[in-house]
Amino acid sequence: MRESSFIKKNLQRWKMIQQEPTEDPDEMAERFTGLLDDLAYAKTFYGHSKVTQYINGLAAGIFQRIYRNHKGESGRFRNFFYYQLPLLVRKHHRLFLFTFCYFLLFCIIGAFSAAHDETFVRGVLGDEYVNMTEQNISNGDPFGVYKDQNAFYMWLRIAYNNIQVSMLCFVMGIAFSAGTLWILLQNGIMLGSFQYFFFSKGLGWASVLVIWIHGTLEISSIIIAGTAGMIMGNSLLFPGTYTRKESLKRGALEGLKIIVALIPLFLVAAFLESYVTRHTAMPVYISIGILAISFVFIIGYFVIWPIRVQKMGYRLNIDGKLIKPVRA
Repeated sequence: MRESSFIKKNLQRWKMIQQEPTEDPDEMAERFTGLLDDLAYAKTFYGHSKVTQYINGLAAGIFQRIYRNHKGESGRFRNFFYYQLPLLVRKHHRLFLFTFCYFLLFCIIGAFSAAHDETFVRGVLGDEYVNMTEQNISNGDPFGVYKDQNAFYMWLRIAYNNIQVSMLCFVMGIAFSAGTLWILLQNGIMLGSFQYFFFSKGLGWASVLVIWIHGTLEISSIIIAGTAGMIMGNSLLFPGTYTRKESLKRGALEGLKIIVALIPLFLVAAFLESYVTRHTAMPVYISIGILAISFVFIIGYFVIWPIRVQKMGYRLNIDGKLIKPVRA
């Protein structure tokens, strides 16, 4: 087609686009698509012509109107924590239950071993920690260890250590889940023997009111981190219809999303341990209140809410993106 014929054929439409701008999204999309077709044709046959520049200017104007207020997907952060993460948790609820039961089993084994072997606690927790705690007990301040350091420094150190443990628990899942199971075993035995030590000294209830102020979030997060490691490890063990490489990629991504989402919990747990746990003489109702809030949050967000989100019709597609329910 000659350039003059091309111009004559489309000039009226171009002028209408230029003189009568629209804010209707469908109309803008239709105009933009048509201009792109015209631009492609013009660049092919009249590459250095002024008409090519003219069409390009019209298309650029519409493009700017479409994206001038575009700031990325709205509510992306909210959707992740409100829908996507709970759906991911729901997908692996059975594995979460297995990880919890596995960890609890070794807590019981740790407590049982400590009850039948006086040297077991020292072997697990170390002579230095046991001697220090016994000295604090004799001084009438059994939980004095939480008061020794500057609160801010303690918060940073504990948060870093907990995040490091959770990342290690996740990364070790690459060893076909065996590495993660080993870390959970160690931490379970340590917690069981640690808790039994205080019960054996007649401080069981007091230790629950003090230590579990931060321990509820901290221990729950470690168990959840263990599940993230198991997700990655099981993706290697059971690739299903995917290649082992593709399955590992998907499992690692799902596990990493869970680990990243745990960081705020570790920060809060470290804050409680550093700034709140040190006040060992606080009223009992405050301790119980903090324990109850932490427990209700863990059960609510990681058990109940994922089930509700699924029942509302939200789903994750094969790539982990949110699919919203179709409303009638």
